[in-house]
Amino acid sequence: MTIDKAQLARIEQHLADLAGALARMAPPAIAAPDFASAEAFVWQSVPEGFVPVPQVSRQPLALLIGIERAADQLLENTLRFADGFPANNALLWGARGMGKSSLVKAAHATARTRRHKKLAKNDLKLVEIHREDIGTLPACLAVMRSSGRTDGHRFIVFCDDLSFDRDDTSYKSLKAVLDGGIEGRPENVLFYATSNRRHLMPRDMMENERSTAINPSEAVEEKVSLSDRFGLWLGFHNGTQDQYLDMIRGYVAHHNLKISDADLVAEAIEWSMTRGGRSGRVAWQYVQDLAGRLGQPLTSGSS
Repeated sequence: MTIDKAQLARIEQHLADLAGALARMAPPAIAAPDFASAEAFVWQSVPEGFVPVPQVSRQPLALLIGIERAADQLLENTLRFADGFPANNALLWGARGMGKSSLVKAAHATARTRRHKKLAKNDLKLVEIHREDIGTLPACLAVMRSSGRTDGHRFIVFCDDLSFDRDDTSYKSLKAVLDGGIEGRPENVLFYATSNRRHLMPRDMMENERSTAINPSEAVEEKVSLSDRFGLWLGFHNGTQDQYLDMIRGYVAHHNLKISDADLVAEAIEWSMTRGGRSGRVAWQYVQDLAGRLGQPLTSGSS
């Protein structure tokens, strides 16, 4: 069978059209990020890339009351990593509003100011990834791995409120990225996550696995092994009334709010009763309300 020039031209045009269509379907290449432009970034999945954060919303480490032991452990781990030494992925789990995410951001800020002078050029970056973007974490890590080789940057990847529900299988890819893949976690990357669940999954999901699996113990091990990828587990528990009042006093002193201690205690206790809790978040919400009523500004930050 012979093909004349007209048929050959049509075939070539079809192939060119197909190649163009495939090129349009392919995701665009990740733009080379300028990690020197900011100290923190948000990783986005569509389009994939790093969005710089001009100013991180956080409180000073000294204002995080009632979680001193966890703060010391996380800061020590972060300082080791910032100085180029081995450190563990960390899972901060427990009561809502007790400063888990605030501690991650505060530890990052403190480590940046305390790192050794010999590593001053190797800036420590904080990169937030949202729970729904965990599937694109390998692409995110690839860019950071490359930056570590060329520029010496070190990164803390932070996922707030990480958890997995029934029929969610994305935890398997996270397991491989954290510890089990061929390449493993890049040496210049650390992963910090916060969660209300110690094992990142609801109890009924684990119980369902146990009841329906051929080998129940192996099914549960598959679920629990994700949290095992975190070498550092830090638990957070509800604060006492004294701790709650100390949180508020610390905020009031830091922001120079003018109110007597007697009035402060009475208002703060009433505020906690109406909110049904004495967490750091409730304390910060009261301070915001107080500053508004007093007509005084607050420095940027949130609990």
